Amino acid sequence: MPKSYHHLIRDQRSQIYALKSNGLEQQDIAAHLGVHPSTISRELNRNRGERAYRFHQADTFATERRAAASSEPKRMIPGVVKIIEEKIQEKWSPEQISGRLKLEEGICISHESIYQHVWADKQQGGKLYTHLRHSGKKYNKRSSDKAGRGCIPNRIDIKERPAVVEEKSRLGDWEGDLIIGAKHQGAILSIVDRKSKFTLLGKLKNKAADGVVKATKDCFDRLSDPIVHTIAYDNGKEFSSHELISELLDAQCYFATPYHSWERGLNEHTNGLVRQYLPKSTDLSAVTAKEIQKIENALNDRPRKILSYWTPKEMRQEIPKLTRAVLRC
Repeated sequence: MPKSYHHLIRDQRSQIYALKSNGLEQQDIAAHLGVHPSTISRELNRNRGERAYRFHQADTFATERRAAASSEPKRMIPGVVKIIEEKIQEKWSPEQISGRLKLEEGICISHESIYQHVWADKQQGGKLYTHLRHSGKKYNKRSSDKAGRGCIPNRIDIKERPAVVEEKSRLGDWEGDLIIGAKHQGAILSIVDRKSKFTLLGKLKNKAADGVVKATKDCFDRLSDPIVHTIAYDNGKEFSSHELISELLDAQCYFATPYHSWERGLNEHTNGLVRQYLPKSTDLSAVTAKEIQKIENALNDRPRKILSYWTPKEMRQEIPKLTRAVLRC
């Protein structure tokens, strides 16, 4: 359990100033005052002025911060603002700063007030926001009746998918996703069959939902005998027209749980294989449909250990034959 924290008083600050002036190290000063060395370190870092540490000024800074504990959060005094800005520049989050101020100083300033200070600084041309984790980008909260980045209408969760899909015992259960180019330039639709690992790739003009519908149709139209029972997507808004895809393919679309990428692990792995040909630094808008088709063929003609070194193309061709043979017996 952490030791309780006690504020330094003016006399102790006077001793710190005198001992430091005589060349004593922080650890020796702490031992002399009977406090933890971190207390001395915080005191010297937090309460020094432009001309190093002076106990009169240090005591004034500390008094101002304690007074802020009973002030309105928006009325942050210079001493507290100094701490907040220093910690933001050290990559502390507003929540961390708020919690630490309360723990160490008894100062109650909400993280929302700290964010407001950062936004005000940004409006005045300041750069505090650049030290935040997401550089000040705002993220929409999901309401309880919606899920996924695009809040997919009439979304059906992957947990409702038929149990047979988990068995990987049949062709026609697919996983789909987008591969995005460097700096969001261009995109490729990737769809992979869970049983055969057969992959379909389609070039997209943009990430709009109607473009995904067209690319999906084009991919399956290339197959002489398309078998589609289900498709599992992630929660991007580019898949918001899933009902149209279901109608076109006579199949059911499902959506993985947000932030559960392992529920579509095969698709994630397949995208990694594509990245061998098109690294993340690639501008996909400059990649032609012919080049993408060449990559698709290469993946489907590559022996896979998980398939006992059969290729996805061979699996897709042979499984229906084996199935028909079994039915004839």
